[in-house]
Amino acid sequence: MTDNRTAPYAALILRISLGILFLAHFGLKFFVFTPAGTAKFFASLGLPGGLAYLVMAVEFIGAIALILGVYARVAAIVLIPVLLGAIATVHGPAGFFFTNPNGGWEFPGFWIIGLLVLALMGDGKFALKPTFSR
Repeated sequence: MTDNRTAPYAALILRISLGILFLAHFGLKFFVFTPAGTAKFFASLGLPGGLAYLVMAVEFIGAIALILGVYARVAAIVLIPVLLGAIATVHGPAGFFFTNPNGGWEFPGFWIIGLLVLALMGDGKFALKPTFSR
């Protein structure tokens, strides 16, 4: 049974925490590794270097959309392929546990589940632009 009084607040907490995680992940690529360094890393994986810029843009825009609640359900679905790509290229081959060298797929996998839950649950309380209007 779902508690309809508290569920919107649960979705709010989930939405904001997922947005902050993506903002932090973007910040790592932008401020620490730098966009050029991130592009070089992507190229070292056999991916087009320019894909790094697209991934960073999706992470940043998706993070802001989640935090503000602007089409958050759509943003959650759009962000899933970013994490699937991370699992396919870096984290999957490293094994399950995130403490493994190169980090396993444990954390990105759980992150995907959080995004799916948000997409199914709804935008939550205080969403600026809910995905579906009532």
